[in-house]
Amino acid sequence: MRQAPQLRVVGALVAVLLAAAGTAPAWAQETAPADTATFTGGVEAVTISASVRDRRGRVVRDLTRAQFEVVDTGRIIDIKDVYAGESPLSLAVLLDISGSMAVGGNIERARAAVALTTRSLEAGRDEAALYTFDSKLQEVVPFTTEVDRLRRVSLAGRPFGTTSLYDAVAATASQVAARTNRHRAVLVITDGMDTGSQLSARHVSGIASSIDVPVYLLVVVNPVDHPGGPLSLVPADDGASDTANLADLSRWTGGDMRIASSPDHSSAAVRDLFTQLRHQYLITFEPGARAGWHPLEVRVKRRNLVVHARSGYVAGSARSGS
Repeated sequence: MRQAPQLRVVGALVAVLLAAAGTAPAWAQETAPADTATFTGGVEAVTISASVRDRRGRVVRDLTRAQFEVVDTGRIIDIKDVYAGESPLSLAVLLDISGSMAVGGNIERARAAVALTTRSLEAGRDEAALYTFDSKLQEVVPFTTEVDRLRRVSLAGRPFGTTSLYDAVAATASQVAARTNRHRAVLVITDGMDTGSQLSARHVSGIASSIDVPVYLLVVVNPVDHPGGPLSLVPADDGASDTANLADLSRWTGGDMRIASSPDHSSAAVRDLFTQLRHQYLITFEPGARAGWHPLEVRVKRRNLVVHARSGYVAGSARSGS
């Protein structure tokens, strides 16, 4: 096991977003971390992944280019291409092993969810990597199509340490962004607590959104902590909770969040994740001429459908020395 390289593009990318504060969402107006590095843009085309569900939660697979609309900074733009085929996956599984996971059986729920996830991968076709984190990010298994390597890993050991959840998500998303498969994502399995990150959920949302890496979150909890559940002491509309921040993070990146307090919850969440990832639409268009942050909205012309897609992209280039 080795320590994974930490994210080094954070400060420069947030600086780009700050420069576009007139059109950027609220998270872009937070103070950027002092640590900066080089980030380059200037892309000739922008590709965004989008998943579409009906009001019953079923994935919609039969849409054509003519049925999509992309709104860039309030203006409907031309779509160059929509790819709707099924492709291999690049998935990073990020497991929380910090001290808070020792409470209430959460680490056992999380390990079981990792096992469910690795069993859902197609050996020789999909590629996956396994990371763990507490105060630091550790690469347990690098990206490989030999997914049995992930299945054989022992995740035994007592959880320990502070939780740098948001920092770990940002660093892992940057690793996934370098993969070449069309369909890619980060799956974070955690109790949702963060006690040690330098970044906020809003900063991480901007980073992952800008590089088109959807972040999916499986938040494992004790039944008494399951918001709105039959045994819960937490209301379903607890907007001030840590999970509310995580829900925003997943939404801004085009991902999703599920809360699991039972094996059935975890099984349904993992099954839905793979269905959604394998049937994403890839939408390509030309970037706007204005440098900086461009807020995006992806819409479909059929009624009663819900689109999950990232919230924007960065056009042009920005540099900041480290």
